[in-house]
Amino acid sequence: MKVLSIQSAVAHGHVGNSAATFPLQRMGVEVVPVHTVNFSNHTGYGAWRGPVMSAEDVAAVITGVEERGVFPTIDVVLSGYQGGTGIGDVIVDAVRRVKAANPAAVYVCDPVMGNARSGCFVAPEIPALLRDRVVPVADVICPNQFELGYLTGTEPTTLESTLAAADLARAAGPSTVLVTSVERPDREEGTIETAVVDATGAWLLATPLLPFKANGSGDVTAALFAAHLRRTGDAATALEHTVSSVFDLLAATLASGEREMRIVEAQDVFAHPRLQFRAERVR
Repeated sequence: MKVLSIQSAVAHGHVGNSAATFPLQRMGVEVVPVHTVNFSNHTGYGAWRGPVMSAEDVAAVITGVEERGVFPTIDVVLSGYQGGTGIGDVIVDAVRRVKAANPAAVYVCDPVMGNARSGCFVAPEIPALLRDRVVPVADVICPNQFELGYLTGTEPTTLESTLAAADLARAAGPSTVLVTSVERPDREEGTIETAVVDATGAWLLATPLLPFKANGSGDVTAALFAAHLRRTGDAATALEHTVSSVFDLLAATLASGEREMRIVEAQDVFAHPRLQFRAERVR
């Protein structure tokens, strides 16, 4: 399997491509990373250095990859944090060209905008661009519950409203919706949930809620889910494998006392998920 991953990169820490590439490689997946920003560190620190890549530069890198004859071998196009506002059109065009070269390829979009605690942390133009131009061409999207609400113009809180919002998102184009950070009022205390919805049904998986925030965990989640879904063709199985790995990664990070995810130290969880959690069919 080969993934063309178009998202941010940082020198220190693990977000974007700096979070997604190594876990995919430990799964045996070949990654072609294209960076939309090249920062010293993620923006959660409040200060960072480095450039946002221009749309023209990102497009040039992608064209160079295409000229090497790589596109027919791409199985998944994955996108995350976009940086500049012109990147969306570059990604949509890259998806079109990859699918022309390999009609079996799929596009997995992580519509990075923000979260319920921090609000939006991208440029003001990005959310509308994602909703109106990028998400409709995706096969799979991986929003958190907050982002799903923006994409669908709803406020998902209950399980029913979250599933209904996922259905609205699917009606816009994607066939599969993975919803992370689902926090419904009636969930079991001390847990957090992840849901997936496709044409065959809907599944929910609960894990203990760990008492810290890990920047980049959504990037790892989207990357692993993309690979597991492509490999197995089964959304529930992909959900179980992905969440099992991410939970163990976060537990290792919490135990370390470090701020940045322990992706290298915990690398075996990507190659060999414990499958300690099972998805419950809810529809």
